[in-house]
Amino acid sequence: MGIRYNWQKDEILAIYNTPFLELVYQAATVHRQFHNPKQIQVCKLISIKTGGCPEDCGYCAQSSRYKTEVKPEALLEKETVLNIAKKAKETGVSRVCMGAAWREVRDNSQFEQVLEMVKDVTSMGLEVCCTLGMLTANQAQSLEDAGLYAYNHNLDTSEEYYSTVITTRTYGDRLNTIENVRTTNVTVCSGGILGLGESIEDRVGMLYTLSNLQPHPESVPINILSQVEGTPLANQPAVPIWEVVRMIATARIIMPTSDVRLSAGRAKLSQVEQALCFMAGANSIFSSDDNKMLTVTTPCPDYDADRQMLNLLGLEMRPPFEKQGKTPAGQVTE
Repeated sequence: MGIRYNWQKDEILAIYNTPFLELVYQAATVHRQFHNPKQIQVCKLISIKTGGCPEDCGYCAQSSRYKTEVKPEALLEKETVLNIAKKAKETGVSRVCMGAAWREVRDNSQFEQVLEMVKDVTSMGLEVCCTLGMLTANQAQSLEDAGLYAYNHNLDTSEEYYSTVITTRTYGDRLNTIENVRTTNVTVCSGGILGLGESIEDRVGMLYTLSNLQPHPESVPINILSQVEGTPLANQPAVPIWEVVRMIATARIIMPTSDVRLSAGRAKLSQVEQALCFMAGANSIFSSDDNKMLTVTTPCPDYDADRQMLNLLGLEMRPPFEKQGKTPAGQVTE
């Protein structure tokens, strides 16, 4: 099977609606053609700047527009970030993702501090990903110069449904940031969230947009909504595991070389349910030492529990810099 960038929505919908066991089998087959099925990349997410975001994303505890448990905090000190990264590396984590609750990156002292964090965590031999909001091409270049491996900027949902969830920026803004990252050698991490009230057609629409990007995002996170009290989407129903697996399997089939990341919401899944996700092509998870992802409102399984699960399933943690032929300096190898 080759790599395509011209998937049509009706083709993707047909894949999504394939009888469940057949779909998982097809996805597992594609996964083995393009990935080592024994390896899972374990990532650690660090909220380097929590709360106070001016955006109105209807799912987010960090928006200043909603009354949630999250209180605005200052940018973390570099030493704090380095200590968290060091501990993560000791447990087998190979990628550290640093997130800031910003609408966009500004050329100021805080961005300079983030660049220093990127340099120092990269020098520890870890892949570094950042999610800092909207980004210019010049800022993307600065991040590449600092050694950044990946930039996360999720589409969240389909273009048609997007304005139902977020009004403070457009779908085009999201795609423009991805285009700015693509002017560099930094890899792209972009996916979405299940459980926003979207239809199956919206899920297909999001995958359609991602699969028609050339190249595909190197990383496609599939998040499950964590309902946060105080946000507009607090009362959304839970997403059935069958729909999560269908989404992972469809993403795996149409974007065969991408890492598919089982991201936020994984704490809700049993080991058996997670195993189904891995069978369907998910090959990355987020793990933690404090049982949370970006905020206190988004639970995350801890390192010990994840290590036990991976051992049980006969899986191993993937070393850093094993994909895309990239070195820590961000240079493409022969």
